Amino acid sequence: MSNKVNQALYDLVQSMTKSEKRYFKLISTRHTIGEENNYIRIFDYLDKSSAYNEDDLFKYFKNESFLNRFSITKKRLYNNILSALDAFHTTNSTEAQLYKMIHSADILYDKSLYDQSRRILHSAEKLAVKNELSALVLIIAEKQKRLIETAGYSALEDSEIIILTEKACCHLNIIQTQEELWAVKSRLFNTLSKKGVARSIEEKNAYNAIVNPIEDLVIIDDNTHIMFLYNHIMSAYQYAIGNLKESFDKLQNNLTLFNQKEKTHLISPNHQISTLTNAIYISDKLGQHQASKKILQQLKGYSSEVAVNEDLEIKLFSSLTSIELSMHLRAGSFEDALLVAEYAAEKMNLYGDKITPIRKAFLHFKFAVVYIGHGDFNSALKFVNEILNSPEIDKSEDIIGFTQLLDLLIHIELRHNKLLPYTLKNAQRFFKTRNRLYHFEKIFLQFIAKLIKCDDYFDLQTLWENLNNELSSISNDDIFESIALEYFDFQAWAEAKLKKKEFKLIVREKYDRITKTAC
Repeated sequence: MSNKVNQALYDLVQSMTKSEKRYFKLISTRHTIGEENNYIRIFDYLDKSSAYNEDDLFKYFKNESFLNRFSITKKRLYNNILSALDAFHTTNSTEAQLYKMIHSADILYDKSLYDQSRRILHSAEKLAVKNELSALVLIIAEKQKRLIETAGYSALEDSEIIILTEKACCHLNIIQTQEELWAVKSRLFNTLSKKGVARSIEEKNAYNAIVNPIEDLVIIDDNTHIMFLYNHIMSAYQYAIGNLKESFDKLQNNLTLFNQKEKTHLISPNHQISTLTNAIYISDKLGQHQASKKILQQLKGYSSEVAVNEDLEIKLFSSLTSIELSMHLRAGSFEDALLVAEYAAEKMNLYGDKITPIRKAFLHFKFAVVYIGHGDFNSALKFVNEILNSPEIDKSEDIIGFTQLLDLLIHIELRHNKLLPYTLKNAQRFFKTRNRLYHFEKIFLQFIAKLIKCDDYFDLQTLWENLNNELSSISNDDIFESIALEYFDFQAWAEAKLKKKEFKLIVREKYDRITKTAC
């Protein structure tokens, strides 16, 4: 039997939390007659398996009669698990409760118990409005209209018609605004993930064009979902065009929003994690280190406050790892960064392919920087190769370009003199193909080309001096070009080579100067 059989059942079992598994087995063993025992046995087998292999499963259960109709057994088990999960989560999900209430109202309606149906719909409406679930409010409104029509409009006042119509129109407007904001957000984040922050006037204008439609929208400021989405978009937009202070202000608005107890549950855990992560990153960049540490503690305590599924757990892990590494690297705390990187690398192996390729690439990039700081260039090269050799990452992603430059830097440090010309040609070809060669990349690639040909000590020193001066000028004067140094401090590296000091010492000295100035 082929191992490429649909493994939906296995994936479902593996996705379940300990509590969900316990609940499923509890309700499945209440009436353990006949084949139900077999369901538990198959469930336990799949739960303990490291991968789905139907051949192995058949060998394990050889001579069992249920194997003769295994496709049916598998389908029944799948549906039983879904039913158990539905029951388990009904009490934890407002939407699930509402759908159940609507279904109950439908049953009562079909039995001509109209008053009972009306009362349930009234309760459902209050719950949906309280939780700002406009789509469900509209569904409930349609059920209420059906009851009115059934009664033949006899007991209906004109004012009730007006109220019902206005209510529907209000929630339609909310949904329309949400959809329009979502469309802008999707375009903005898609561009940001691929292109990175603006590094030219043209790219800034492109971001402006994406966000411009928001100006024509009437933002409903008493709706939590809309306000959160609006702040989320504007924060990302301000970040994309280099306005960090404005970006942080919008993030602060959202932090204030979901820190209100009555609002917290209205914003998804996924969005809360993103907000906290971004707020830490940007506040640290702005030199607001106390604020960033405070928000970091909030993020660390998040998993204990919220029911976290595996997907959310992975996002929380990725976000925390990324932000802690960024803070340590910016401060030149490479010893602390190494501890984080080593722990994270082990954790990533456990998660496997469940971490998205782009998240994995950004973490591997930071791992490489950590090892560069420790002078372990072979380990750094390993992570760089992981990124460059990944077939799952779109080559237009900004991370690929900076990894190409980091690759060149590592080969210089390892004195791969024969390999360096080949690596340079690959990088030049890449940037030409992508058609995004900025001043920073041009400076660096030209430096490498000259370095390859240089065999005189004094000429070499001049090269390093020129590179350091040019990169210093970029970091001080050009907001668009200085973005490149956010990925890796090439200027600190050039300064370290010129002064014959360790890279991590230069980074630390630089951070100390900035911190003192900020104070």
